[in-house]
Amino acid sequence: MFKTILVWLIGMLILLQAIQISIPPVPKSINPQNEIKAPKEIMTMLRTSCYDCHSYKTKMPWYGNIAPVSWEVKSHIKEGREWLNFQEWGTYDAKKKQKIYKGIAKTINFSMPMPMYLIIHKQAKLTREQRMKIKKWAESHIKEEY
Repeated sequence: MFKTILVWLIGMLILLQAIQISIPPVPKSINPQNEIKAPKEIMTMLRTSCYDCHSYKTKMPWYGNIAPVSWEVKSHIKEGREWLNFQEWGTYDAKKKQKIYKGIAKTINFSMPMPMYLIIHKQAKLTREQRMKIKKWAESHIKEEY
C-alpha cells in the first residue's frame, strides 16, 4: 500500500514538471540609464532585498524550476516585474513613479520582501532601521499633487 502511494506521488510530481509557468525573458539589451537612481546605501538594500522580483537580475533558485513550487516563484517574479522593475524606472511616467514611491513607503514595513521569500533568502531580510531608511527615501520623493 505504502509503495503504491509513493509510486503515484512520484509519478504525479514527474507529470507536474510538464506544466511550467514562464516569466518574460530578459530583453537582449537593457539600457543602464533606465535603472533607478538612489543613494548607494538605498541601492545596496534594493539590490539585496528587492531585485530578485523587481528587476531582470533575478537569481533563480534551484527550486525555481521544480513544479509546483516553480509556479509560485515564477508568478511572484512575473507580478513583481509588472508592478515595478527597477531596471525600467526611466521608462515610467511621473504618475507611475509617484504610485510606486507611495507603494514602497506603504509596503516596506509590512509585506516586502515577502515573508515566504525570506524563509530561504535570509540575506534579504531588512532590519527595522533599513526599512525606515527605505521608507524615508521613498517618502522624500512623493509629491502631494499626485
